[in-house]
Amino acid sequence: MRINSFPGVAAPIVVCNNGHRFLVAEQLLEINTPPLLEILEPVGRNTAPAVAIAAFAAQEKDADAVLLVMPADHLIADVAGFHKAVHAALALAQQDRLVTFGIQPDAPSTGFGYLERGKALNVDHAAFNVARFVEKPDLETAKKFLASGDFFWNSGMFVFKASVFLSELQNYRPDIYQAAHDAWQHSTRDLDFCRLDEKVFAACPSESIDYAVMEHTKVAAMVTANIGWSDIGSWSALAEATDADAQGNSLRGDVYADQTSNSYIRAESRMVAVIGVKDLVVVETADAVLVMHKDQAQDVKQTVEYLKKAERSEHLVHQRCYRPWGYYEGIDIGERFQVKRIMVKPAAKLSLQMHYHRAEHWIVVSGTAKITCGDTVKLLHENQSTYIPIGETHRLENVGKLPLFLIEVQSGSYLGEDDIVRFEDDYKRS
Repeated sequence: MRINSFPGVAAPIVVCNNGHRFLVAEQLLEINTPPLLEILEPVGRNTAPAVAIAAFAAQEKDADAVLLVMPADHLIADVAGFHKAVHAALALAQQDRLVTFGIQPDAPSTGFGYLERGKALNVDHAAFNVARFVEKPDLETAKKFLASGDFFWNSGMFVFKASVFLSELQNYRPDIYQAAHDAWQHSTRDLDFCRLDEKVFAACPSESIDYAVMEHTKVAAMVTANIGWSDIGSWSALAEATDADAQGNSLRGDVYADQTSNSYIRAESRMVAVIGVKDLVVVETADAVLVMHKDQAQDVKQTVEYLKKAERSEHLVHQRCYRPWGYYEGIDIGERFQVKRIMVKPAAKLSLQMHYHRAEHWIVVSGTAKITCGDTVKLLHENQSTYIPIGETHRLENVGKLPLFLIEVQSGSYLGEDDIVRFEDDYKRS
């Protein structure tokens, strides 16, 4: 949205993980921004391969394409100031520069990488050569950076010609260039999605654009920007970006806070009460609760590593799972049963399918459902229900003008999402 009003900008190329494809498609629909292409990564391989794939895609549309690379989770409060910085970056990109944006720091942050500015490149001293890239520093070093005035936060946003970036990538990391090139060449189209070749892309090295190219190239430039930027890379950063009450608390959801100050408290599925605390982050979701001191917000990754080693799923699976026809939410699960809440968009329908290991009960909460079960087709309305036996071919369709909501109760020996055999599917899923 922040770039839609920029003159001459094309539709976005979106690169995301395959598992996020329907969520991203839904968000693009919500903001009325059809993408030029939605590229699906079968596995995450960091930013260098992702940007390379986008560059190959852009070149197919325009050999002289210029890319504005933006992570999706950044906050930019001053859009007009951002547009001014982009104009300055475009001028440098036309000179075959790889341009990044240096954010004027207002605190000695240890959560961001830094850029050290070099020689000025224009008369108003808004653009500079990049002298060096610096990893996230300790607090004492960050204080020195702030005091010097020569260091800027690394925004992770870039402007450059697709051809120049690919040339530099081929020069410094030919292995990443070749893997990205081959994955793109062997990609397939699926409705509005572009699926990269899984085997080829999975073999690509995982590397950031900074490590792969920007720290080595001789044509790196920086446009300084004071645009109200945050990468929302931690819960404390999100707290700083949200409105606070007189006690400095940012409260979201059903929260009771007593004798509490300078805290971010978020309740998503039940009431959360906090008493006599300060400087905390408390985040409650349907499947987990996080409690930590704001100063340790960067240490969440240690929890993620624990979840991975313990082979848990909380960091991978969300309670609400988006599909092209709508979404479903897990409500309850136990031995041999599972309960879900399903929403089907108007005029949408699930695939014609069957299950080997589970039966299903569907109860309509609101809306009108067209049910196919074997050779029987019928309409169900609010408070009506039906039963789908194990092994029976079935389909669910919303024939109304409003969203259809159901409760689904599954029972059987195996309840995994991979127990689906599709016979017909509007969305061409296997």
